Amino acid sequence: MHSLLFVALAARSVAVALGASDPVLPTDAEAMSLGVAKIVAMQEKGPGAEVAAEWPYEGVYRVGGKIPYGYRVGGTSIAGMALLAAPGFAEDAARKDAVARAVEFVAKSKDEPLLSPVYGGNYDVRGWAHCYGLRFLLAAKKANAVADAQKALLDEGIAFYLDALKKTEIPRVGGWQYARGPGLENPSPTSPFMTAPCLVALIEAKEAGLEVGDDLIARTVKALEITRGESGYVAYNASRQTRDDEGQIPGAIGRMCALEAALARAGKGDEKRLRFAVDRFFEFWPELEKRRKKQGTHVAPYGVAPYYFFYAFTHAAQAIEFLPEADRPALRTKFRELLFKVRDEDGTWNDRVFPRSRSFGTAMSILALLEAGNSDLPAQPAQPAKAATPDLSRKSAP
Repeated sequence: MHSLLFVALAARSVAVALGASDPVLPTDAEAMSLGVAKIVAMQEKGPGAEVAAEWPYEGVYRVGGKIPYGYRVGGTSIAGMALLAAPGFAEDAARKDAVARAVEFVAKSKDEPLLSPVYGGNYDVRGWAHCYGLRFLLAAKKANAVADAQKALLDEGIAFYLDALKKTEIPRVGGWQYARGPGLENPSPTSPFMTAPCLVALIEAKEAGLEVGDDLIARTVKALEITRGESGYVAYNASRQTRDDEGQIPGAIGRMCALEAALARAGKGDEKRLRFAVDRFFEFWPELEKRRKKQGTHVAPYGVAPYYFFYAFTHAAQAIEFLPEADRPALRTKFRELLFKVRDEDGTWNDRVFPRSRSFGTAMSILALLEAGNSDLPAQPAQPAKAATPDLSRKSAP
């Protein structure tokens, strides 16, 4: 990785010396190498901790005046996923040590009461920990990134987070929601913003040989499909089939890309809708840019919050990879130009006014860069298919 970085920097120096008029973008190798180093350096000690093991996501939401535990585990997990996936992990001792500490923190967090799947409902972000904690620990196990002494704890953490997703599934509607009503036993609108990555988490767990029923995946697919209008617009949330609101598409592009990519990952892809979501992302991304690094959360006219920004970028990169192979190179180039346009001078990406959240933005951007040419994804989106008819009669999640 360091040799690749040297070559990229040398090429840039030559271009500047020759008086190139256009700015020379960094190579992906250069950007990821620097981004990885920045993320490792940003790892911090949590409250009362003796070692640096966390990358908490910082937003405006607080619990008892503190960053919620769900953001601590969720942010740490996303940063850990990027460190695992970026090239050169096996040869990078500092990165491996940082990931091992993060695995320990995320896995041990299964005992944290604020992450319990048994709670009263209402606005609560612990579901982000359940979703991304599961994905990170699965990725760490797949990469054989933990010592033998950690393996039992790792497996316990995986089991906890998967069980938590099952227990917090919304009754009758399906999916997940961080802003549900009181009482987990009561139906609530589903959030595609949250349900899309949760569907991917379930698929990854099933692929890892864990017990994930086809009925659960079918209900999750159905929960996503009811949030999608005829045009391809995706509602903020829904408990029944949504109606189109095409005027709000500029604020929906992130969840549109996330939903279409997740459904394609589940074998329920629709090329027309995928293309619509990607095209609208490129058309309306400036509406997200207006809110990046700004105060507040959901702001009119589109209800865009700063935390939609890199979420949208990462899922747009995923959606591109489910389009036909011939279409991808041009879209990747266009996407990459945008991503580097919003990169900060220090080589990090940040969606918030909080410096701490550089770890999240940088991790999401690394994951976006890695999407291009990902051989684990199908070469083409699956043909439109009807989900298996789910059992919607149950009154509580399995």
